[in-house]
Amino acid sequence: MKILVISDTHGKLNKIRDIWPKLTDIDLIIHAGDFISDGNKLERELKVPVLAVKGNCDGGYSRNDFKTFDTEYGKIMITHGHMENVKYQLNTLMYKAMENQCKAVVFGHTHKALIEHEQGIYLINPGSLTLPRDGSSGSYAIIRTSKDSFDASIVYYSTIMGNKKPPQAGFIRNLLNYSDRF
Repeated sequence: MKILVISDTHGKLNKIRDIWPKLTDIDLIIHAGDFISDGNKLERELKVPVLAVKGNCDGGYSRNDFKTFDTEYGKIMITHGHMENVKYQLNTLMYKAMENQCKAVVFGHTHKALIEHEQGIYLINPGSLTLPRDGSSGSYAIIRTSKDSFDASIVYYSTIMGNKKPPQAGFIRNLLNYSDRF
């Protein structure tokens, strides 16, 4: 199974429309929140099944706004991550995945790409194509599963579209991204 993973589109789908023709054999799209309606639009437009969850900007969310689904490799959980405080730590996310017998969890909220493998569980945040907070031009993830393997990778918009702007990080950048005082 080949899965396109996106998050934090916030009503802006142009970059997804840009990359779509360059992708092949996508079986499923996961949208990890902010805006769930974007997932519904993409499903109608691209004719590929979409699993989407609510994010903090969708309103009417609760602690139970997550989904799990089965793959040939095992169960994957999808959540936005705001209720699990993913901007500060990933422990709550890990425990929730363990409670639901998941081998992987997809989340968003931070707008920063991440792939980690902890205690037998893959943690995947595709970042944001629309509003990246890592200094890049945006990112998404591709997950490939089979009975015996799980592979996840981050793909930067600049890599696939030809604009070479690498991700950047640093104290000042984070202050600017997470502060409303500047």
